[in-house]
Amino acid sequence: MTRTNGKTKTPPILGELDLHLAGEGRHERIYERLGAHVTTVDGTEGVAFAVWAPNATSVTVIGDFNEWDHDHDAMRAAGSGSSGIWEAFVPGARPGQAYKYAIRTASGDVRLKADPYAAQAQQAPGTDSVVHAPQHGWQDAAWLQRRRAAVPHREPMSVYEVHLGSWRRDPDDPETPLPFAQLAQELAAYATDMGFTHVELLPVMSHPFPGSWGYQVTGYFAPDARHGTPDDFRAFVDTLHAAGIGVILDWVPAHFPKDDWALRRFDGSALYEHEDPRRGEHPDWGTLIFNVGRNEVRNFLLANALYWLREMHVDGLRVDAVASMLYLDYSRKDGEWLPNEHGGRENLETVAFLREFNEVIHAREPGVLSIAEESTAWPGVSRPTHVGGLGFGFKWNMGWMHDTLAYFQQDPIHRKYHHHTLTFSLMYAFSENFVLPLSHDEVVHGKGSILEKMPGDRWQQLANVRALYAYMWAHPGKKLLFMGNELAQEREWSHERSLDWHLLQDAGYGGVQALVRDLNHAYSDLPALWERDDDASAFRWLEANDADANVVCFLREGDPGTPPLVCVCNFAPVVREGYRVGLPSGGTWREVLNSDASAYGGSGVENGTITADEEPWHDQPASAALTLPPLGVIWFSPEL
Repeated sequence: MTRTNGKTKTPPILGELDLHLAGEGRHERIYERLGAHVTTVDGTEGVAFAVWAPNATSVTVIGDFNEWDHDHDAMRAAGSGSSGIWEAFVPGARPGQAYKYAIRTASGDVRLKADPYAAQAQQAPGTDSVVHAPQHGWQDAAWLQRRRAAVPHREPMSVYEVHLGSWRRDPDDPETPLPFAQLAQELAAYATDMGFTHVELLPVMSHPFPGSWGYQVTGYFAPDARHGTPDDFRAFVDTLHAAGIGVILDWVPAHFPKDDWALRRFDGSALYEHEDPRRGEHPDWGTLIFNVGRNEVRNFLLANALYWLREMHVDGLRVDAVASMLYLDYSRKDGEWLPNEHGGRENLETVAFLREFNEVIHAREPGVLSIAEESTAWPGVSRPTHVGGLGFGFKWNMGWMHDTLAYFQQDPIHRKYHHHTLTFSLMYAFSENFVLPLSHDEVVHGKGSILEKMPGDRWQQLANVRALYAYMWAHPGKKLLFMGNELAQEREWSHERSLDWHLLQDAGYGGVQALVRDLNHAYSDLPALWERDDDASAFRWLEANDADANVVCFLREGDPGTPPLVCVCNFAPVVREGYRVGLPSGGTWREVLNSDASAYGGSGVENGTITADEEPWHDQPASAALTLPPLGVIWFSPEL
């Protein structure tokens, strides 16, 4: 191996098949070719670098290994040069060294750019990429085997949404987020104790601006260095899996920030984004929109999704801001957007991309979750692509969230006028595979915490929160609760501070946490709540119209042989004696959960076990007279 004029004479890094697949947008492991990879060439150890910059006139890789000399390690065009990919092998370069690409544009300017495919990035305010060689030895083979056989729609799914930087902080150093290693141990123990089946992390990809909560990503393949290295993140996932907890990541293919050292005008041209701001700039967030109609950009995102699922072993991706991707006129006025080829507002390129994304990840990694944050009435978001759907496994039920919170914010004396705001969700509950979200977006930007939304004095506020959660856990759909909601956090969430864990010293707040814990464990133990979550025939209203009493009750059924569950809700602050409820069978029924139990800080109005007689009621063959607790929700299951 020789070096001449700073150019390394080495075999090609990318073969013809790599270049062909990359050009077609079908190289699902392109992250193994582009970026920085420790390797050995002719017995010499070093790092192979490759980057896509088709409009550059030259590219040089600069870094700690060459004293950031722009003339030392020039890259060559891969293959015939038509691919736009540049490559170089740098002898002696090693893991842990920082680097960038010096890209000379068609205008003669030199742009210093971080590597789009870098597996590691410097911690902000640093902007360099870092050479990384994975060392973590995975211990979760049994978990992955179970995952491949999973049927998520017919399994319990209770998700704890977490922003790692503000879940907990060291009380002796509250300005510094906890490292992945400490978070892994503490979060695994907490989620297990609380009975959550999954954690969902606000984006952990590298992002310089903490105020974006991770949603303005600059390093799509690199975990956030504030918490540690890529191997630290791998160990984090391994620890959660060992505890039986799945890991879902928020993923942001809709847009990226305008930081000049990152993707923006990467080679001097609009490479990853659209040139026309009517397609390429997001008016709400001041960010740029991916041009997924370009093969190489689509390949970048598809490979990135597979990278986190395959190489980082995460169990699912929640795709952020899908609505903004689907509509060309999203947040735009007349004249600020371009219609599609048919004159419509649908973004046909994005629709094709989302369908391909779902087809690819479910085919390559069976059992993984794909979840859409989609707030419109776009049809078939969670329906298969072969029947015209987008192919997601699940969709956040934003309508349920909006209507349910609107109902609970009413003073109980006025709730009868909003009764069908509460019941309306069952008109469409089975049109998609839904997740019921009480997410971070509902407790920021002046919206107030979940507790602050509730009317009445503090006792009534806490009772309303408990009733909301007990109703939510019985309602069809998977569950998602943002961190702090389980504590009945008083203050709005802030990414700059830890949750208010001290609230648990008060029995009222501790009672809400205890209820959420029991809800999760009861939910997993009661298959009627999840075996047929996507089957409309497994839900039946018993009483949907008692608006004057603020009462609803319904029946959930599972597979044949599974005991049914009856949920009765009293959203008025008064006890209702002798309230008759229809039941599907006579005999003994047990109160398996009561949100008003004294253990949760309630008034302790409980039923215990009841005997249903043969008096038909609510179109059921049996019934029982119940005592309904104030602002309380009770669940009943038959004694077998």
